[in-house]
Amino acid sequence: MRGLRRLSLASVAMVWGRVPCRLNSRGGQPPAPLGARILTNPEDVFQHNMWDHVKWSEEEKEKARQKADDNSSLRIPLEEQGKYDIDACKYWDSFYEMHQDKFFKDRKWLFLEFPELLPLGLESSATEERPCGLRAPCPEPGVSGREKEMGQQWQHAPSHQHIDPLTSDCQQSCNQDGRDTAGAARQTSSFPGEHATFRILEVGCGAGNSVYPIVSSIKDTGAFLYCCDFSPRAVQLVKDHPDYDQSVCHAFVQDVCDEVGSFPFPPLSLDVILLVFVLSSIHPERVQGVVTRLSQFLKPGGILLFRDYGRYDLSQLRFKKGRCLSENFYSRGDGTCVYFFTKDEVHSLFSNAGLEEIQNLEDRRLQVNRGKKVVMRRVWMQSKFKKPQPLAPPL
Repeated sequence: MRGLRRLSLASVAMVWGRVPCRLNSRGGQPPAPLGARILTNPEDVFQHNMWDHVKWSEEEKEKARQKADDNSSLRIPLEEQGKYDIDACKYWDSFYEMHQDKFFKDRKWLFLEFPELLPLGLESSATEERPCGLRAPCPEPGVSGREKEMGQQWQHAPSHQHIDPLTSDCQQSCNQDGRDTAGAARQTSSFPGEHATFRILEVGCGAGNSVYPIVSSIKDTGAFLYCCDFSPRAVQLVKDHPDYDQSVCHAFVQDVCDEVGSFPFPPLSLDVILLVFVLSSIHPERVQGVVTRLSQFLKPGGILLFRDYGRYDLSQLRFKKGRCLSENFYSRGDGTCVYFFTKDEVHSLFSNAGLEEIQNLEDRRLQVNRGKKVVMRRVWMQSKFKKPQPLAPPL
């Protein structure tokens, strides 16, 4: 296993020598995508904690494929797999009961990679102080506790739609909370944030590590943030935060895999949907339905922003035999699950939901432990998809 992380200096020097700037969806020109700290001299590998745009050799790709094939050769028995659906809420509630809001750091990097989160006219301020070619922050700033052991960026995701008759209390709470919120909106012919000029939904908000950087940036702009999570305990942590402000934010419990579940806002009402390390925790057979349903809430021209695990990320290769549920889909030791995407899968997933690709990148980085002289290959997917404008009727 350690051999997977100890790479030759020659191999880590293979990178793209030039990283062009990209145009964002609204015509501005933010900095180079996914950072621009390029390793050109292999002797410098331990000078920084992270290197960007690392290209793998064919030999390294083959070794990763072999390792993934090996650790998925022994799978969790089918008769045991159901509990990862049925008890998903319990697993995530246990996670937040233990860690509260102390496990993750706030994702202040969001605005550098996703300036679309800010209303038109404000997004330029997210990148104007960082000229093209300067490095972006790491995908998930800081590594602490269990992240160091697992090499994973943990993020909550909703559970799945098939509910066992012996549904747990927290699953009932999830369903009831969603229905109550949506029912109240229908009864009053209004909904939270109805007067906002710009609306954002974050799915899988956890304890609010994306919520509060966003909230602090959209106050007094006419924008409004919705945030939901499958775990009632996580949503309560968001609401208990001293900066929670119902005038700009509405947190609610929601199982996005529930095909009949209601949301506290109408279709075609959202400008942005944010999915950060969420879809990977849903069974791959159900992800398409989730994306298709969520896309119905985007306005024409609205943006869906996605970041998640990529195929052969270090965290996939670290799994031991017996933790695999299905191809490239695993269960962690605490019962939460994770899938590892490819670019083609991401493109198909959102295109099949009627969205148009703006950006679909494979973020390959070299993470460095300078104290132990260990290098680790990380792979994430980062994408942006847009809901097209309706076709004009024929004259």
